[in-house]
Amino acid sequence: MKIKHKDLANAVRFLSLDAVEAANSGHPGMPMGMADVATVLFKNFLRFNPKDPSWFNRDRFVLSAGHGSMLLYSLLYLTGYKSVSIDDIKNFRKLDCICAGHPEYHSNSGIETTTGPLGQGISNAVGFALAEEILKKRLGKKKIDHKTYVLAGDGCLMEGISHEALSFAGHIKLKNLILLFDNNSISIDGPTNLAVSDNTKKRFESYGWSYLEIDGHNDKQIFTALKKAQNSKKPFAISCKTTIGYGSPNKSGKASSHGSPLGTDEVKLVRKKLKWNYEPFKIPEKILSEWRKIGESASSKAEKNKSYEPEFNIFNDEITSEIEQVKNDYLKSLEPIATRKSSEKFLDIVSKLPNLIGGSADLAGSNNTKTKNHKIIKPGNFGGNYIHYGVREHAMCGIMNGISLHSNLIPYGGTFLIFSDYCKPSIRLAAMMGQRVIYVLTHDSIGLGEDGPTHQPVEQLAMLRSIPNLNVFRPSDTIETFECWQLALESKNKPSVIALTRQKIEPVRKEVITNNLCSKGAYEILRNGDNLKVTLLATGSETDLAIKVSHKLATENIYSKVISMPCHEIFDSQNHDYKKDILQEDTLKVSIEASETSYWKKYTGTSGLNLGIDNFGKSAPYKDIYKHFELDVENKDLYTKCLVSARSAKKKHENRGASAGMLAETWEGVSSRQCKCKCLLSSHPLVHMFGDVYYFCRAAALHVKVMQQPQRR
Repeated sequence: MKIKHKDLANAVRFLSLDAVEAANSGHPGMPMGMADVATVLFKNFLRFNPKDPSWFNRDRFVLSAGHGSMLLYSLLYLTGYKSVSIDDIKNFRKLDCICAGHPEYHSNSGIETTTGPLGQGISNAVGFALAEEILKKRLGKKKIDHKTYVLAGDGCLMEGISHEALSFAGHIKLKNLILLFDNNSISIDGPTNLAVSDNTKKRFESYGWSYLEIDGHNDKQIFTALKKAQNSKKPFAISCKTTIGYGSPNKSGKASSHGSPLGTDEVKLVRKKLKWNYEPFKIPEKILSEWRKIGESASSKAEKNKSYEPEFNIFNDEITSEIEQVKNDYLKSLEPIATRKSSEKFLDIVSKLPNLIGGSADLAGSNNTKTKNHKIIKPGNFGGNYIHYGVREHAMCGIMNGISLHSNLIPYGGTFLIFSDYCKPSIRLAAMMGQRVIYVLTHDSIGLGEDGPTHQPVEQLAMLRSIPNLNVFRPSDTIETFECWQLALESKNKPSVIALTRQKIEPVRKEVITNNLCSKGAYEILRNGDNLKVTLLATGSETDLAIKVSHKLATENIYSKVISMPCHEIFDSQNHDYKKDILQEDTLKVSIEASETSYWKKYTGTSGLNLGIDNFGKSAPYKDIYKHFELDVENKDLYTKCLVSARSAKKKHENRGASAGMLAETWEGVSSRQCKCKCLLSSHPLVHMFGDVYYFCRAAALHVKVMQQPQRR
């Protein structure tokens, strides 16, 4: 029996179909529709190695339309990848199964990146292709030579990130990038013409792409198109006209096949129509053998084509020596400097590292991400180490994910902190995949001044800190900036944000210390006296403010310590004893940061004080804005809050021991039901003594418990 193309493609279809049906969840339509295209690609063009999935010179296959994940899992199983077994296919969408609902990156698995949010895979693919061109330029075509294929759907092309990424790819002339467009004209809501009427051909051509339309179910047309794409001088898009849910008598070409199982009866009809007379998950031996031959042939070719993966050291002796020299020079002058400029000083040194690829979303001069040692990567010329991404923040971050995933290149990109809102989906995926990507986010507060509230981040730091597996650094001066940068570069399995000031700030570190103090996430930077009443917690530009507040409180014999917290995430990972040493002295906890305050309550507690901004900013010179929001030591209200709160905490502590006896006299006539209603107690004179209703209710409840015990006996 000769194995035909349709037999191979149907194996993909039915593995996908059966897995979705068994899970009673998933998207069968796309794998059924794109099985023909994927079969021709894997059989005739894709360079891969199931025996060594991390073979460096492999072609990258990115499934941007991640909802069709079973297409990828079926191909990996059929071609002999050890990462996906038939049991994994059967357990599609089950807990801890590699065959997740949407592809999740696993090293050495054949799953190149995490996709699902539509359009992300396109930007990742651009990053893969760009990284390949950069390394090819440095090491030569004999060592580095491969392509990136990305499968995208209608939804991917509707997302704004696709415009950003495709435009950039065309501009920079990524001729090693091939996009397969699953043009099935169906979305979840129904026909795509409900929402879009783009001329896709003209769109791609305007980006600087080659574009070809074919029948996505005609294996000869698919082969010819892919053959033509191999030698293109431009990125190449192939529009594959397909039928979603191909083979389904009642649901093909309809939205009903997109995101739901076809159902038992319909699956039976698909088997009958496509003449697939086999049980679920059963692939005939001859068909499976043919697929395995495809995988074995690919592995054999790969083994003959040994690739070279460059190895880079992050820090060498020369770099380390230069860093220490710049630190010492700074400590001699101690001049106020914006941390974005401090960052530039650091980058001026480390930009010599061969694996560091910089960039900015049209803000190089403002982010200070480009130095004299950088060379620009230009269209068709990939010999540099700095990328002008244009005003494409979202695509920039998605492309950086692809660069990081491709090899041991370390990408960093700059924009304003406020525009992290545009970047967040890609930042989140970098964190999910554990990629060493660095986001240089400047103009980090109301300190940017006159540009006003549209450009002044308030809630963004809290948003970024809420993302798991992401380090958010906000250094307080040049020394901390250098230390944070070093930690970010050494963080192999975690992305980093470095939030930097526009305005000049006073130095807070004034001595040479060999150890990287930021490596603990938080550390004591000042202690005024031994009898502490206040702990001041701060980051960035507000650390100097906290120091000034501490000194002023000391003039009133209220002593405090100041904790610089450049990275909350690293601090939270420290052992219990260290965190106790930093936070758990019996003091009033006060946070000072020019951003949203609620995040800080996990450190300050319910009785702490959180000084910050819980509204939008203002347009004015930055010093005026800080005064407006009471973030200035000269502002009487801020100082008074600390002073009064400190004294109140002292009084509360002194009086708490006597509270039970006093409450015994006042408890008469107050029912337990009334105690639960805080509003009934809010006017009680003891409330003012104890500071809030909570302590009154707590003490009263303890009194009731004591009074009730004899009754229970």
